[in-house]
Amino acid sequence: MTGSIVMTVLATYVMAFRPIGELDDGAHIMLGAVIFALCIWIFKPFKLTYAIGGLVLAYAGMIVGLEPAVIFSGFTQTALWTLIPAFFFGYTLQKTELGKRIAMGVIKLCRPSYLSIIFAWVPIGILLSMLTPATTVRIAIMLPIAVQCCELFKTEKGSRGNSLILLTAFAMALIPGAGWLTGVIWGPFIQGQMYTAGIIVTFEDWLGVLLVPVIIATVLLVAGGLVFLKPESLISKENFEAVKAQPMKKMSRAEITTAIILLLVFALSLTYGLHGLSTAIICIGAMIMFFVFGVLETNDFNSAANWNLVVFIAMAFSLGPIFNVTGISDWLSGIVVPMLLPVAGNPWVFVFSVMTFMFLWSLVDVAMFLPTISIMAPILPNIYEAYGISPLVWIAIFILAGSAFFLAYQNMWAVMSRSIAEDRAWTHKHQRIYGTLYFAACMIAMLVAVPMWMAQGLL
Repeated sequence: MTGSIVMTVLATYVMAFRPIGELDDGAHIMLGAVIFALCIWIFKPFKLTYAIGGLVLAYAGMIVGLEPAVIFSGFTQTALWTLIPAFFFGYTLQKTELGKRIAMGVIKLCRPSYLSIIFAWVPIGILLSMLTPATTVRIAIMLPIAVQCCELFKTEKGSRGNSLILLTAFAMALIPGAGWLTGVIWGPFIQGQMYTAGIIVTFEDWLGVLLVPVIIATVLLVAGGLVFLKPESLISKENFEAVKAQPMKKMSRAEITTAIILLLVFALSLTYGLHGLSTAIICIGAMIMFFVFGVLETNDFNSAANWNLVVFIAMAFSLGPIFNVTGISDWLSGIVVPMLLPVAGNPWVFVFSVMTFMFLWSLVDVAMFLPTISIMAPILPNIYEAYGISPLVWIAIFILAGSAFFLAYQNMWAVMSRSIAEDRAWTHKHQRIYGTLYFAACMIAMLVAVPMWMAQGLL
């Protein structure tokens, strides 16, 4: 409530008193509207949805007389049409139960030990990330299975063993897919934001900058969890066999079709250099195939996509053009670029200081880090021009810090996971430990990433 009041007062002050000399009246109104929208996106006053924040931007843009082509430019971006099929991919995984089959199939291959079950979540997370960028769907698939495992293993509620299983399932649903563009919902969003800033980000670009640090952070987090949340007791063979005995239905035609289509999407995305098809073309084609082959039906169209999030993201895409037309980008650039001067001269100092700041900032921007990315994207070319720091480096920083989960409220997917687990949820203490381990893992990963980025000419 306090944050909402502060931001509302600030937005009203900006609109009423126009305190920034570099901006005209229209730009002040738009800046105030942006602050209002950020308030809605971050704090959700009166339970307002993400889409309402986007509509505030659209309404303000029309009031100040901006062209509709600028206000609604986000709806015409190909990145949005990568995002929409992504929702259908996740929905299809759930509807056909292919995601559950994959998760249970991997677990049934495990040996009766915590080490085996913990490491099993890694390939599960990777496989599901290859099939859908929808983290929400992966959580919805993996956490119920993790809870079921805890119950059948008879782990004590609140114990380290119980928390370790659940936290690892949550983290592996969230983190490994960040290594490639179509592995997280941030992929098409950042691709769209960069495009409006005049920066083209391909599947290969994303893979080259993020895959290595994500692999390192994932391995270190899983290993650290086993050390710092070491279970109090072993899993009995009898209890483990109860998990392996869970029945699985024969694989249906819909599951087989879904698996083929989604694996084809990943393969085509990975081989862009051979065929030249954009991610949007590939994803829309796959979405059509689901309906052609009867995996999805007409009534699934409204159920599959999160249209509230679609409107929010489309309007967030429009921030770049709105900022450019109104002069807000130049004003923001005049603030942010000089602020980076003390750290920008040394790649190591820059990466570690900005990473640390962004991890702390994630305690404030709890709207999946999308508002921060929307504001920063338009001025990244100016940062590159001033200091030679590639926007691709910022993508890695945004993604790694945006996944932070020190505290219970901070990460929407952590909140969702705790809700699914109910009384079996991990303790707040164990989340703080695991969240700190993730921060440490990302920082250690930077020891490899920084020289790699320097060799690539990104720093």
